[in-house]
Amino acid sequence: MTRIVGTPRPLDRALQEWEPTGVPLGVPDDAWQALAGVGSCVVVTGAGVSTDSGVPDYRGRGAQRGTPMQLADFVSSETNRRRYWARGYQGWAAMGVAAPNRGHAAIAAWEDAGWPCELTGLITQNVDGLHLQAGSHRVVELHGSIHDVRCLDCDEVTSRQLMQDRMALANPHVRTVTWRGHPELRPDGDAVVDDWHDFVVPACESCGGVLKPDVVFFGETVPRSRVERARDWVERTEAVLVAGSSLSVMSGLRFVRQAAARGLPIIIINHGATRGDDLASVRLDGSVSNLLEGLVGAGTPRHGAGGR
Repeated sequence: MTRIVGTPRPLDRALQEWEPTGVPLGVPDDAWQALAGVGSCVVVTGAGVSTDSGVPDYRGRGAQRGTPMQLADFVSSETNRRRYWARGYQGWAAMGVAAPNRGHAAIAAWEDAGWPCELTGLITQNVDGLHLQAGSHRVVELHGSIHDVRCLDCDEVTSRQLMQDRMALANPHVRTVTWRGHPELRPDGDAVVDDWHDFVVPACESCGGVLKPDVVFFGETVPRSRVERARDWVERTEAVLVAGSSLSVMSGLRFVRQAAARGLPIIIINHGATRGDDLASVRLDGSVSNLLEGLVGAGTPRHGAGGR
């Protein structure tokens, strides 16, 4: 594991004077102090949290390069929707069976125990739903969930698995591959498919309208209610931890900048550089799952599980 520190923001006096009773194995002292020395923290996660579950990230080693579907292109073209759903049909064969990993479990345990500090809330840029599956409750899924499908005409929401079953009935000649691997799969469930021109896309069963995964496409705005809830968490917390995100898109970076404007300690855990490195109090480069598990799993709460 390699530590990367650019121009870190200074921790406040309380953090500098706090002496830990035990430092987690493999976790530097300053990361432990930054969490155990505050009363609460907001966690922001990206695709790097889910790579140990077999879900690839967008920019890491082996990530599938390509042009994501734009909302305008999806809405305006039946051909584009056919191609998208044909790819999504294959991608779901892998995404639909992905299970939470140790990193997801560590964050869920953190929320449950209130250790090493209270978890104000979890803001995730991921659409895979693995945080909820792991048992996290205070979650804002900024970009929605790939487990849901929304009709663009009547706004009805149905399950992604139901859509998968309907596509299977409509396309009996198309076989799915259970696991396609990083070179052929993206973290939004979009898989590489060469022959998609005859793929049949079911319409909404209620109104016959156009169906779209209930996720935020590129060119689409994150719902205001989600952003406001996340901003409120950052406004009333005492620290922010980023895990598995390069912060390349503003939807996540904005919360780090908000925390920096408040002078909060900011811990960033990621493989590779991020756009928020110059704002970090502590910057760790290593296994996201290992570091999260180390931060949450070591030590004994001084005032019992669930709070200080």
